[in-house]
Amino acid sequence: MTLDPNIAISAERLIQAAATLEPCAPIRTLLPPGDLDAAYAVQALVTEAALKSGRRLVGRKIGATSAAMRKQLGVVEPNYGVLFADMSRYESEEISMANLMLPTIEAEVAFIIGRDLNEPQITLADMLLAIEFALPSIEICTSRFRNRDFDLVDAIADNACSGLYVLGSNPVRLSDFDVRLCGVVMEKAGEPVSVGAGAASMGNPVNAALWLARKMAQVGLPLKTGDVILSGALGPMVPVGSGEAFEVRINGLGTVTAVFSDDYVSPPGISRDAA
Repeated sequence: MTLDPNIAISAERLIQAAATLEPCAPIRTLLPPGDLDAAYAVQALVTEAALKSGRRLVGRKIGATSAAMRKQLGVVEPNYGVLFADMSRYESEEISMANLMLPTIEAEVAFIIGRDLNEPQITLADMLLAIEFALPSIEICTSRFRNRDFDLVDAIADNACSGLYVLGSNPVRLSDFDVRLCGVVMEKAGEPVSVGAGAASMGNPVNAALWLARKMAQVGLPLKTGDVILSGALGPMVPVGSGEAFEVRINGLGTVTAVFSDDYVSPPGISRDAA
């Protein structure tokens, strides 16, 4: 099958935006309206280019895991993006704002996969056996599009808006906490800025992970031992400002923090306030 040249053009636009840190125009005008397959084809080309450049694929992220978000987007299922090794940050590491484009953050449960999931029909039991442990996590979302002007097609093509992530360092078995009912609080300077619960992600973050495992097996890219899964936002996303620090607490799972530098530089044509 011949690749639509606009898919390649769209991918190159996103690759250049990421390389130069200069936001680009949306790509949805280059693709058929609402064509999610075309959006994933763009994402695949961007991922292929990243792998060829030496980046290492280490997992996946899930987006649109809340029913309200899917209704707003007019879709019946979540979406996914990829995680590379160089997207990972540790808790005591100051995260440079200079390399982020219009960042926001979300609190999520992360799962580490303990065995390959390449079965043709993955069950909940398979998923539960495959999850080695869980960690609290913060996903740092970014957008390569000017002024965050994007729809679902743009977002999927843009790696589901994934930028960086931070994992907590105390692994917990699923049997040791209630992943569905756990409460979640994100604080900035000691004040709550986002609250939620495990059930916000498809009723249970494990359900979101199962959806992802099935989807990745379906598209021929099954989850592998050691993969990280960011299982979806458990509360509203929060914009990030220069020099800010955030702590996420998930009941039974522990805490994770993200500290940002004060070296933010507004992308060309975008005010600091707009970012």
